[in-house]
Amino acid sequence: MTHLPDPETSATTMKILFLHGWQSVPGGLKPTYLASHGHEVINPRLDDEDFQRAVATAQAEFDRHQPEVVVGSSRGGAVAMNLEVGDAPLVLLCPAWKLWGVATTVPKGTLILHSPLDEVIPFADSEALAQNSGLPPEALIATGGDHRLAEPEPLAKMLEACERVAGQQ
Repeated sequence: MTHLPDPETSATTMKILFLHGWQSVPGGLKPTYLASHGHEVINPRLDDEDFQRAVATAQAEFDRHQPEVVVGSSRGGAVAMNLEVGDAPLVLLCPAWKLWGVATTVPKGTLILHSPLDEVIPFADSEALAQNSGLPPEALIATGGDHRLAEPEPLAKMLEACERVAGQQ
């Protein structure tokens, strides 16, 4: 299926690969929020049981669509970290990198959003990831009241992060 940009929004439309978390499904609140702001969102179903299969699915979608930004939420963040994305920037939401995959760093330009009150993935994991990767302090954005990052403030910050990293390409 071909996704054509709306001529009214094509100046600001960006293509985003959104990778959902463990036991989540495509079409959730966060990818829907991004799409509702005029962006084309590719949101594949990722295998919950087989991490390598999830990475292969995400890599195939990345290769097919060549998105400007890759967003990974929780386990989807770990999937994103294990992809070959070239210069495409990452926006990671409470990335579960210590639980899945082999990547322990992210490229320069990555932004990480994480709630200090996250009850699933410790905020300290994102602090360590930012430090391991040599990211500046402002690359780790504390937001939200829990792991889901589903409140208006973290949703807006996710959108802002996508637009910010896409503008740096």
